[in-house]
Amino acid sequence: MIHDPSAQPLFLGEAGFSSETPRPALPHLPPLSLYIHIPWCVRKCPYCDFNSHTASPVLPEQEYVDALLADLDLDLPHVYGRELQSIFFGGGTPSLFSAEALGRLLKGVEQRIRFASDIEITLEANPGTFEQAKFSAYRALGINRLSIGIQSFQESKLKALGRIHNGDEAIRAADMARQAGFDNFNLDLMHGLPDQSQDEALADLQQAIALAPTHLSWYQLTLEPNTVFWNQPPVLPEDDILWDIQETGQQLLATHGYAQYEVSAYAQPGKPARHNLNYWAFGDFIGIGAGAHGKLSHLDGRIFRTWKTRLPKDYLNPDKPFQAGAKLLPLDELPFEFLMNALRLTNGVEAALFRERTGLSVDSLASARKQAEQRGLLLDDPKRLVATPQGQLFLNDLLQYFLI
Repeated sequence: MIHDPSAQPLFLGEAGFSSETPRPALPHLPPLSLYIHIPWCVRKCPYCDFNSHTASPVLPEQEYVDALLADLDLDLPHVYGRELQSIFFGGGTPSLFSAEALGRLLKGVEQRIRFASDIEITLEANPGTFEQAKFSAYRALGINRLSIGIQSFQESKLKALGRIHNGDEAIRAADMARQAGFDNFNLDLMHGLPDQSQDEALADLQQAIALAPTHLSWYQLTLEPNTVFWNQPPVLPEDDILWDIQETGQQLLATHGYAQYEVSAYAQPGKPARHNLNYWAFGDFIGIGAGAHGKLSHLDGRIFRTWKTRLPKDYLNPDKPFQAGAKLLPLDELPFEFLMNALRLTNGVEAALFRERTGLSVDSLASARKQAEQRGLLLDDPKRLVATPQGQLFLNDLLQYFLI
């Protein structure tokens, strides 16, 4: 399959942007990551609003890997000379792909972009797709971190969520990850599930902690548009129960050595997800695959967001471009774009990072910062940009101060 490069839209060229006022230059480029989207799942879950599609009995592995590498080739001129700090295989269910397919893909990526010596490579996996030999083979490829989609250990809750695994498989998945050689892995767990009590939610969390993952993503189920749950809402716990779950669960995590470093992310010492940290710190990332998003900076101050063709059949069609669209971020949107990410971090970021990532002076935030501090949403610290605990709870309200 060959996509015609001439059919690809210009997203980082001069067209359309030549008359813009010159921007403040960046002192240096941010770290670079790569996101690879594999859009197929065994079954679409009723709560999921990600770009995922029910897999056919035979996946087009070879064709899709070819497309991913061709897609990457078109982004390469914009990252020449840079190295990758992390790679994240997301989905969908990337663990549906064979080790052979992922191996060919990783080899192709490394031939095109230099890997950092300590690169973090994460693969999302579901317990229902775990096979010992397969995951040992993934580890041998250099994939050194797993993110396992548990969501719950309770049969009734898994059934309500449309998951294909059961509680025993969820527990075995963590054990098998270790046996396959993964000493760094995340468990994804949700709370606030249909008809879930506080005791049930905390029992799930205690079971996850007992499996001793290095990282836990623990977050509340929300009803998203364009999902089955949005159109047919289940009965969810009352707000006071949700608050008690959140408060008690955070105390439990802290007691067992899991420090919260982002709204829904908890890690053992030295084990936060480096790929996600790059997102929150307004780093750069290439996005390849159906529906993947990217963000790329240039030293002249231009910062672009890009997104790829969403439907797998269109992404695999040689007559259609990989890229669906792109946007040059206007200068007046950069404060919101930066803080929308950075303020998710529990400890925020150094104030100096704002200029490093946007080219703009942190003094340009002074008026909005003062208002947010007076409302108790932003910490009064000239050297850091940090939301208060209240600001973390009402992040959307906090961000409104930085909309221009």
